Amino acid sequence: MRSDPPEPKGKLNTMTGYSWSTPAVATAPVVVNGPEDVVPDWDVIEWRRHEGHVRRLRQRIFKATQEGDLATVRNLQKLMLRSWSNTLVSVRQATQRNAGRKTAGVDGQVALTSHARMELAVEVHRDASSWQPRPVKRVYIPKAGNRAKLRPLGIPVIADRCHQGRVRAALEPEWEARFEPRSYGFRPGRGCHDAIGAIYTTCCGPRAKRVWVLDADLAAAFDKIDHARLLEALGSFPARDMIRAWLKAGVFEADKGFAPTEEGTPQGGVISPLLLNVALHGLEEAAGVRYRRTGTHAGETVPGSPVVIRYADDIIALCHTQRQAEQVKALLAEWLTPRGLVFNEDKTQIVHLTTGCDFLGFNVRRYDGKLLIKPSKAAIQRIRERLRTEMRALRGSNAAAVIATLNPIIRGWAAYYRGVVSKKTFSALDAYLWRLTYKWATHSHANKSKRWVSARHFGKFNRFRNDHWVFGDAASGAHLVKFAWTDIVRHTPVKSGASPDDPALAGYWAERRRRVKPPLDGYTLRLLTRQDSRCPLCGDEVLSPAQPPESPEQWERWWLQVVRRAIVVDYLLHHGRPGSPDGDQTRLVHASCQRGLQARQRRSQALRS
Repeated sequence: MRSDPPEPKGKLNTMTGYSWSTPAVATAPVVVNGPEDVVPDWDVIEWRRHEGHVRRLRQRIFKATQEGDLATVRNLQKLMLRSWSNTLVSVRQATQRNAGRKTAGVDGQVALTSHARMELAVEVHRDASSWQPRPVKRVYIPKAGNRAKLRPLGIPVIADRCHQGRVRAALEPEWEARFEPRSYGFRPGRGCHDAIGAIYTTCCGPRAKRVWVLDADLAAAFDKIDHARLLEALGSFPARDMIRAWLKAGVFEADKGFAPTEEGTPQGGVISPLLLNVALHGLEEAAGVRYRRTGTHAGETVPGSPVVIRYADDIIALCHTQRQAEQVKALLAEWLTPRGLVFNEDKTQIVHLTTGCDFLGFNVRRYDGKLLIKPSKAAIQRIRERLRTEMRALRGSNAAAVIATLNPIIRGWAAYYRGVVSKKTFSALDAYLWRLTYKWATHSHANKSKRWVSARHFGKFNRFRNDHWVFGDAASGAHLVKFAWTDIVRHTPVKSGASPDDPALAGYWAERRRRVKPPLDGYTLRLLTRQDSRCPLCGDEVLSPAQPPESPEQWERWWLQVVRRAIVVDYLLHHGRPGSPDGDQTRLVHASCQRGLQARQRRSQALRS
């Protein structure tokens, strides 16, 4: 079997600028633009090669945009939309990597097997220019800040998710070259901690001048975007008509039926966050933010100008005076109105930094002239409630189940907040968790003495720490991690204007990947270093430093999706070379890769028998 199908007749194969070498498993000519007759095997696709093709084409789009060559940008985008590599990578992301890969849209279809994914990729590529978007399925999920309230989520069909991934790969690099420097939400290489780092850089020190804060939130931003304004901003983008069709596809809700969409973009679509960023592009300029254009301080904010930091629809403006903050609010309200957006007045406020405000789950406040950023009280309350709820549900389970359930939650929350002033919070949460586990243990052994319960469930289960009150499972030796075991490591904010799509900054991003370490224990970090941070089965990075998880819940999912396994040496690959012949080796691999390996092993055994 092969990873690329035969060459289509009459299609270009010399315009990408890439080297299309024939892989060792191929026996037919390698092509650029997709299948005609032969369906390749999903499990033998060389993913690093296809992702390299997509990455380099994105870089060419970015560079052409920087140079102002719109004609070249459009030609490259058309090439991206026709690319077989782009289709494969998009299908893989939607069906194998995304958290919602098991959730079906209105058609009830998912693709969870290799054969189904390959068939879907062929279908998506064949229908690339003629696809008619389907309505999204509307469901309601609890809000992150208040789980008593629900927010709507639109779930596209699986084919639409793949098509949206294809279109996003063509559109995103163009806008990455245009986006404003302090826009951080849903952008490659940027995240929440970069936004928090920008706040700290602006307001730290006793002589900080921007001490008034406009803390603004947009009301139902995804649901209220004006379609005409958004499509006008997209200009002559080749897939503009398909984006219009997605915007107008409508929603289907249980017990209510179909409803058309005249405004907004479904919150849950693959391309929706990018469209929101496009709609809000220009917000900094509208607020009166000005940057130096030349000289040694080029890229810095002009003195007297406010600083606006935006993460998706969450906005914070750092101003010199209360009056300036009010002016910024008035300017933004006027700018947002024709785009169909307004402030959520219940969540929008103007405060002094000595009072402080919450932003992205962090509390930002000055104490006697010193800026401290800590986990917000609401975030602490949510994690305490989550732990309490989980422990109550685990009554009747064994210690191993408690450890397996709580460890990803603890690690995820600590990983998200390890870059700020969190040490006291971590210690307080450890004390609260100890009370919960002790209560669980005494409830599980109601007829035993407290001394017996303590000896059975608490001890020095972590041999690397001199702590005799670690909750553990004597049978397996597993133990519950503690929040305080996560070291406080200050986040290094991304450079202003830097994008992974910029070929001139390849060295910067390589150095950033080398220096920024994920929040793992020393043993796991050594494993990652030995693997060059890549999964030995697929060759992809186990955790992409350019786009780390963006919330405690995402960190929790990452812990669940990346597993440590002993991989048989015959299947162990390291950058395409066989592993060392010293028997089984412990490696960090993606859970999806592990499942694929087990499926291939079962098929191989079935064929031999």
